[in-house]
Amino acid sequence: MAMLLDDLPALNDRYENAPAQEIIAHAAGDLFPRRIAVVSSFGAESAVLLHLVASVDPSLPVLFLDTLKLFGETLRYRSRMQHFLGLEDVRVIGPRKRDLEARDADGTLSMRDPDACCEIRKAEPLTRSLKGFDCWITGRKRHQTTFRNAMPILEHDGRSCKLNPLARWSGADVRGYFEQHKLPPHPLTKDGYHSIGCMPCTSRVVDESDQRSGRWAGQAKTECGIHLGKPSK
Repeated sequence: MAMLLDDLPALNDRYENAPAQEIIAHAAGDLFPRRIAVVSSFGAESAVLLHLVASVDPSLPVLFLDTLKLFGETLRYRSRMQHFLGLEDVRVIGPRKRDLEARDADGTLSMRDPDACCEIRKAEPLTRSLKGFDCWITGRKRHQTTFRNAMPILEHDGRSCKLNPLARWSGADVRGYFEQHKLPPHPLTKDGYHSIGCMPCTSRVVDESDQRSGRWAGQAKTECGIHLGKPSK
């Protein structure tokens, strides 16, 4: 890993103008063979990354965070897309029962402390599930938030590497890919949900120029915490 970290600038130069499929294939086949996983929310735009991954290697592990606060439509969409794309290793991970009992016994932590809720329902389970991997693939894009606009394609967050093969993609690129490959949309997108997370913290988009404006609406919070580079406990 130490040698790879020294190569990050060169790898990012190589990846910056490379097609997403080529980036995924190189990382999965040459950089992190059998040590790389995809993390997917099976949300509004997730089908694009999952389709690209399936076209490279449908046996790559796909980690799905079931926070126990997701829309039923998301759970059904996950099942549909798993079969539609032929994904062979979708792993469902979630919060520890003891953490929920200790910190969110009544299920209202998201209203009182959304950061703490994300910590026990997303960040901790993901950290736990990634212990067997050196790199994880995300569907993040630079245009989505200010926090992401300078994001490299391959980065190290103090725990492992993250690959962001769609970093350069625009909203138009995503829509075009959906149309080109006839990908089934998430059922909530037709109702104005363009960025889909947990039910308590997701609402319809009011500002069409900001596709993530329906996440934690009215709060300064824009990230769930899994991408903030916090060291694992």
